[in-house]
Amino acid sequence: MQAAPSGREASYTSGVVLMCAGVACLSANDAVAKALTSHYPPLQILFLRNVVALPFTVLIAITMGGWQALKTYRPAAHLLRGALWVCATMMFFTSFIYLGLAEATALIFVAPFFITVISALFLGEKVHIWRWLAVLFGFLGVLVVIRPGGATFQAASLLPVATALVYALLMLSARWVDARESVWTLLVYLTGTAALISVFIVPFVWVPVRLEDLWLFAAIAVFGTAGMTMMTQAFRLTPAVIVAPLDYTALVWATLFGWLIWRESPDAATFLGAAIIIASGVFTIFRQKGKAA
Repeated sequence: MQAAPSGREASYTSGVVLMCAGVACLSANDAVAKALTSHYPPLQILFLRNVVALPFTVLIAITMGGWQALKTYRPAAHLLRGALWVCATMMFFTSFIYLGLAEATALIFVAPFFITVISALFLGEKVHIWRWLAVLFGFLGVLVVIRPGGATFQAASLLPVATALVYALLMLSARWVDARESVWTLLVYLTGTAALISVFIVPFVWVPVRLEDLWLFAAIAVFGTAGMTMMTQAFRLTPAVIVAPLDYTALVWATLFGWLIWRESPDAATFLGAAIIIASGVFTIFRQKGKAA
C-alpha cells in the first residue's frame, strides 16, 4: 500500500497547484486587458480594475489575516508602491496596443535581473559572478526578442522592459514596509492606493463604458485578484525555489490566448529570446537557493 503523502508534501502540492492556477488567472487578466485597450485608455482600465477589485481584496485580507491586515504603520511606503504599480501597469497595458501578448509577456520576465542590478549598485548587496553572468545572459535574451536596429524592431518593445524595471523597484520597495504588516496588508494597500492615485487623472482620459464591456471589467478584476491571491498563498505554502519558476508558465498561456483570440503567432526569435530569459531566470532562482541553503 502506498503511504499517504506527508503534510509537507501535501503543502508543496497545494503550493504548486495554486501557483499554476494563479499564473493562469493573471495571464487571463492580461488577455482581457489587451482586449479592452482597443476601446479604452490603459489608465481607465487600471482604475476600473482596482475599484472593482478593492472590496474583494479587503474581504480576502480580513479572511486570511483578520482585521489587523487593514492596519498600516507606514502609509507613505504604500503610497509610493501604489504610484510604482500605476506606472508599471500603465506601460504594460499600453504595450498591448502594439505588441503581441506573448512578446510583451516574455520581455517583462527581465524584472529579476533589474532587481539584481539595483540591489548591487544602489543597495550595497554583494552579487557573485554567476548572478552577473545570468543577468548578461538574460539581457541577451531581451536583445533577441526586440532585435534593436533590425527591420522588425518596434520602439513599443521597450515598454515591457521599462515595466520590468519599475516592477523591480516595486518589489524592492517592499523592504520599506513595516515588518509587522502581512502580505495581505500589502495586497490591500497596493490595490487601494493605485485606485486613489488614478482617480485624479482618469477624468481627463475617460471614455464612456459600453454596456457590453461591463463583464470584461468584472472579469479583469476577478482574474487579477484571484491570481494575486493564489500566487501569494503559493509562496506561503511552498519554498520559492519550487514555485517561482512556475511563473514562467505565463508565456504558455500568453501564447495560447494570443493565438486563440487574435491569431498571434510569435516568431522563432521571440521564442528563442524567451527561452534564454527564462533559463537565466531559473538559474538565478536555484543559485540563490543554493546560497541560502
